[in-house]
Amino acid sequence: MRSLAFLGALTGLCACQMSAPLQQSAEEVARGQAKTVVNTVVESKMPGLNAAPVTDCIIDNASMNEVFTIAKAAVTGIDDSTVSTVMDVAKRPDTVTCIAKNKLGLN
Repeated sequence: MRSLAFLGALTGLCACQMSAPLQQSAEEVARGQAKTVVNTVVESKMPGLNAAPVTDCIIDNASMNEVFTIAKAAVTGIDDSTVSTVMDVAKRPDTVTCIAKNKLGLN
């Protein structure tokens, strides 16, 4: 039930024009939910890497539309489309540079 309420609230917030503080709050919630999803995908698709910094780089280089799309998977479940979105963002030059700058090592 809580998940459905979150999804409804997130959809409602995205569909209407929001004030700056409300929009910032919605974005922060979505980023938090998206991080959970991205972390799961990174751990699955990139075993042996420290997932947290990779996740941060992916979230930081995703558009807000992508963040909201990924965040929905926290409620609906991770599917092939979610994995594809995460991996597409992971392959972007700025994301790869971010990961390299963090000097990620193997666990």
